[in-house]
Amino acid sequence: MTTVKNINTDFEQVILLITEARNRVYSKANAELIMLYFNIGKMVSERVAVGNWGDGTVNDLADYITEKQPFLKGFNRRGLYRMKQFYEVYSNEEIVSTVLAQLEKEESLNVLPLATQIEVENNNQKVSTVLTQLQDADNKVNKFVSALLTQISWTNHLLILAKTKTSEEKLFYIHQSIKDKLSTRELERQLNSATFERTMLGNNFGKVITSKLPVGIFKDPYIFEFLALPDIHSESDLQQALIKNLQNFILEMGKGFTYMGSEYRLQVGNKDYYTDLLFYHRDLQCMVLFELKIEEFQPEFLGKLNFYLEALDRDIKRPHENPSIGVLLCKGKDEEVVEYALARNLSPALIADYETKLIDKKLLAEKLHQLTAIFYRNEK
Repeated sequence: MTTVKNINTDFEQVILLITEARNRVYSKANAELIMLYFNIGKMVSERVAVGNWGDGTVNDLADYITEKQPFLKGFNRRGLYRMKQFYEVYSNEEIVSTVLAQLEKEESLNVLPLATQIEVENNNQKVSTVLTQLQDADNKVNKFVSALLTQISWTNHLLILAKTKTSEEKLFYIHQSIKDKLSTRELERQLNSATFERTMLGNNFGKVITSKLPVGIFKDPYIFEFLALPDIHSESDLQQALIKNLQNFILEMGKGFTYMGSEYRLQVGNKDYYTDLLFYHRDLQCMVLFELKIEEFQPEFLGKLNFYLEALDRDIKRPHENPSIGVLLCKGKDEEVVEYALARNLSPALIADYETKLIDKKLLAEKLHQLTAIFYRNEK
């Protein structure tokens, strides 16, 4: 006898089939649209480059498209020049070479790790990794576009083109958009809050201090402009505000974090200890502990953090999980003090700033340059 529960399950399965089919249709339509814009951009760029077309010709083309296809959107003069820019940026040998180098080396920029499989349908054939696609030298640009650029929306592409400068930065946000399925709103916040610079700062600082930290997961500083905290606030205020805005906090941290609780109880000996914010990271398969400080970093903070990490690993961690990671969120830090404090630290830990307002991207870029210089100096 068919039960109501079975019927509901069948109905949900039908909805799932509809949703999956709709997503496939959207993905194919988006891929065709991106390739169309790229090819139109190529044509406009090549004609302008050899002097066959001028600014007036592009205007005439926009008017001609409007006359022949009046219901089409995005093919005005501005839209055509955006397509031209799109082609010129992503047909650039520097970008293609950057992707190849990063794929081959699996380096710490985490722009396109070699393990990432980006599969698309092209003439009903499966295209495997981006690396395989780019090995064909004659068609590497087109295959680069079809395997990578068609994976995100045109709106996201326009945001990335408008708000980034370097090829590394562009590829970082493309990869983030693909990996985390970022909406336009989420991508815009990442761009405005300088996620690239902050992630690279976390990576480069990890190189300077220790190789224990995973790459591409943590940032420095973290931006909590959504908390609306006053300049003077307590650790309790910060903790409660983060809990109330947990969804935004997790978006700022990045995908993969699952909230385990605040004031998580650890029993050591005859005493109870309470951590600030505890998460589990699905990809890293480990617990990540965020400890909050409303003052500048002090070396003694590390002792307490390491104590908590040891308790988590001994009493809470499961056998198949990796060692826990600690993040000290401080209201400021002296980089040299941090370097000394972490030099002999055995646990994987990061000391990061937090800010309650957006920081000027130029300042973050300058900070990234300084830490990169320290890294290369230490490497010599």
